[in-house]
Amino acid sequence: MSDLINLQHEVESLLQECEQRLSAAEARSRADTGKTESQTVNQTANSKNRSKNRAANQAALEQLIEAYPLTFSRDKVRPLKIGIQEDLIADEKLARNRIKRALATYVRSLAYLRAVQEGVERVDLKGEAAGVVTAGEAEHAQGRIKEIQAQRRERQKQQRQEEQQQRQQEKEQRLNRKLEALVNLKGR
Repeated sequence: MSDLINLQHEVESLLQECEQRLSAAEARSRADTGKTESQTVNQTANSKNRSKNRAANQAALEQLIEAYPLTFSRDKVRPLKIGIQEDLIADEKLARNRIKRALATYVRSLAYLRAVQEGVERVDLKGEAAGVVTAGEAEHAQGRIKEIQAQRRERQKQQRQEEQQQRQQEKEQRLNRKLEALVNLKGR
């Protein structure tokens, strides 16, 4: 009989511990994310829109590369002539919105920013020299590279933290399942 009473006290103690851990885990989860359910849904929707935009930008860039292979390339990226957007619009091979998408994607790429070095020749639509990159322009490009790299590091850090939180939540869920199994044993 005393073994049964001892077992009952142990189970009750485990139940209390389980409730405390569960409450603490829920509080941490709320504090860590700081997001409501609607914010999470909105973030997911924004992510899908970004993916669609990224695909449209890449498609527009491919059209630009096909239309002007002497100027635009993924392999041999060179700085573009100042004012090349107006030249592209005047040439009328692509729609204005496609040109803007493609140019924005091209000039924001790391490959393009790395190509913008002081003294390097810029190219026009025919692939011919059309000016030279100044020191200020090269310095600006280097600053953008540093910003992009810092953003990537921050995203990676955030991703690691989210993965760590996910592992912690999974661990707590396993513990809760085990404690529930113990509770169920008590009921028998």
